[in-house]
Amino acid sequence: LPRPPPHPRPRPVPSGTMAAVLSSRTLAIPDTVELAVKARVVTVTGKRGTLTRSFKHLALDLSIEETEDGKQLKVELWFGTRKALAAIRTVCSHVENMIIGVTKGYKYKMRFVYAHFPINVTLTDRTVEIRNFLGEKRVRRVDLIEGVDYVRTADVKDQIELSGIDISKVSLTAARLQQSTTVKNKDIRKFLDGVYVSEKGHIEVEEAG
Repeated sequence: LPRPPPHPRPRPVPSGTMAAVLSSRTLAIPDTVELAVKARVVTVTGKRGTLTRSFKHLALDLSIEETEDGKQLKVELWFGTRKALAAIRTVCSHVENMIIGVTKGYKYKMRFVYAHFPINVTLTDRTVEIRNFLGEKRVRRVDLIEGVDYVRTADVKDQIELSGIDISKVSLTAARLQQSTTVKNKDIRKFLDGVYVSEKGHIEVEEAG
């Protein structure tokens, strides 16, 4: 009699592809803010304004729960892979930044760094104009994103302040200003001129002080 074929050995499951049945994370909601969730769109309202962010691109369950300590946002993911699980904490971090934004606000301070040619920064309407960078005649223009305020620091030389309630808009405006003064075709270890973020903080701390 012919021997039966050997039973195929089970193929090993690659590491990191096993799905967890249920993963969840909670975020406490302060009493000073109102948080609403509808169809994975989160709206946070506080004394400084309202922020809305959509998480429709993620297959997550967002819900608000009542606990003894107050309300909390619960983020759940069923049968998530390792990459999908990383999105749970990301969503919580985004919502936490929104809560801080509508209560304390965000403020970025930027300093002008130059060795010889003084950098001249002015505001025209909603456009920041940078002149005399490395002695160049070209005027660099960066538009302020809606919701971001520009202030020239009165008591500190060569410093500006960007403030707003949306951290992504404030930080993106600061990044555009810094990148507009990128030194080209020179040794950046020697040519350190530019506009750089010197401090990140909150508006509330400034007012309290």
